[in-house]
Amino acid sequence: MSKAKAPVRKDEKKSSSCCCEEPLCVLGPEELATVRELAEIANEFDLAELGVDPCGGIRIVRRQANGGLAVSAAPAAPPLPPPAPASTVDKADKSAESGVLLTSPFVGTFYRAPAPEAPPFVEAGQAVRKGQVVCIVEAMKLMNEIESEFDGKVLEILVKNAEHVEYGQPLFRIEKA
Repeated sequence: MSKAKAPVRKDEKKSSSCCCEEPLCVLGPEELATVRELAEIANEFDLAELGVDPCGGIRIVRRQANGGLAVSAAPAAPPLPPPAPASTVDKADKSAESGVLLTSPFVGTFYRAPAPEAPPFVEAGQAVRKGQVVCIVEAMKLMNEIESEFDGKVLEILVKNAEHVEYGQPLFRIEKA
């Protein structure tokens, strides 16, 4: 079964930010459903702006706690359904006892080491310096190095290697030096 393209108007201009040479298209039923789904995601995660390039790129602007905006750009990928493991919630409550939580800035997959056969970036009990890489969170096929925000000592690693993590989920409990 072939997929029909949305009708293209001859008078439409090409997007200056688009990487492809196709003119802008009128939205069809499939594209409209995608826009609705993206609007729901933007609302659910309190995003200030969500831009979609006709070539598939996505530009995300999220609201920060201080009222500012943070911008990130990423290739398009279907959103993953968020799992709700009970053990993660228990660990998050327990970790608030002492130390500072280092949280995930992305939804993705947590990795303790740069490669499967490589040693982990950090171990529990190890001292860390500000800016030192402590793990990787893979988000939409991009490997994002997560750095310590301050000097301290890793008290606890709250996530298992290759485990799915959510935005804001605690990854480490670190005692400030």
